[in-house]
Amino acid sequence: MSQRKIYYFDNNATTRVAPEVIEAMTPFLTEYWGNPSSAYGFGHRTAKHIEEARHKVAALIHAEPREIIFTSCGTESNNAAISSCLQMNPDKRHVVTTVVEHSANIKFCKLLQKQGYDVTFLPVEADGLLDLHLLQKSIRADTAVVSVMWANNETGVLFPIEEIAAICRSHGVLCHTDAVQVPGKLAIDVRSLGVDLLSLSAHKLHAPKGIGLLYVKRRTKFQPYIVGGGQERGKRGGTENVAGIVAFGRAAEFVMERISEENSRVRRLRDRLENSILAAIPRTIRNGAIEPRLPNTSNLAFEGVEAEAILVLLDQLGICASSGSACTTGSLDPSHVLTAMGLSSSRARGCVRFSLGIYNTEEDVDYLLEHLPGVIQRLRAASPASPATPPKQQVAEARHVPVT
Repeated sequence: MSQRKIYYFDNNATTRVAPEVIEAMTPFLTEYWGNPSSAYGFGHRTAKHIEEARHKVAALIHAEPREIIFTSCGTESNNAAISSCLQMNPDKRHVVTTVVEHSANIKFCKLLQKQGYDVTFLPVEADGLLDLHLLQKSIRADTAVVSVMWANNETGVLFPIEEIAAICRSHGVLCHTDAVQVPGKLAIDVRSLGVDLLSLSAHKLHAPKGIGLLYVKRRTKFQPYIVGGGQERGKRGGTENVAGIVAFGRAAEFVMERISEENSRVRRLRDRLENSILAAIPRTIRNGAIEPRLPNTSNLAFEGVEAEAILVLLDQLGICASSGSACTTGSLDPSHVLTAMGLSSSRARGCVRFSLGIYNTEEDVDYLLEHLPGVIQRLRAASPASPATPPKQQVAEARHVPVT
């Protein structure tokens, strides 16, 4: 029985593992599976491949290999960065971040508040952009770190990290950025950015899940977040995920070779998709600034329907999209990013994110454009969103709406 074709528009959640990456990592699952910390050659030889991968991911962001710490994911990298800044500056108990960060930062900072730290959550404008004057005024003598994402995972809106890092330097404050959504879409040069710490996650750039990195600028004091056997030069304990690290290195090469495609062909696909939907479906708006924005991301609000209901019907058609961060999927609460931009709860619950990638084709976009207008029309006719119709009921009803 052949598998139904999947039309995948959720690349900000995760990406397809590239065949080239699978080929590179497979030997470290089947043949060279020894522990790199072993004294014998069979295990120790894998350590050489870890260092080769470290050089490759360092090249991706124009860092020195010794500035790279391999982690398990972007969440760990974000938590480790903020935690280290506080631990290495015990007299500074204030953190500056934004209200639209990934849940990895939002929830960690709320935990810090419970532990007695002070956190300033900066608001954003209606287009999702940040007021840099407000950021500058928020930095205090006891600020340990400013942690601001580079690209928003829901809207694709970009923050001016180079300017933010310059503001931090002028105040003698460390700057961390969650850059998880950026690699492969925009060039990254940590030297010109000027940040002290930067987080990445490999599954956003065609490598498997479960491997990430934290860049720590040379001479930046660092306190390990995970303490164990002294791996990663004593900066992150735990047996290394050799296959994942090798995959990350190959994926870094893979996306560097294709970054122009992301910024040309993929951008054109995104724009065609977005503009066609806005033209074909009444009462639809785009969320967030047109620019600066990631070249692959479009977040659209469909008035009168629940996003989860839309996604149910799209899924029946083999179309994968999302209503926001994959880390919060399953919640019918409105997106914290969209409500922070001033959208009402009802409008925020009607928003769908389409995020494209290098494996998307014109035919994929044609298929979505063929079916989405009918999906929205049928949902509006069958269960118009209103205060009298609870979101859970609208989603349940969508499962009984015919899509053919």
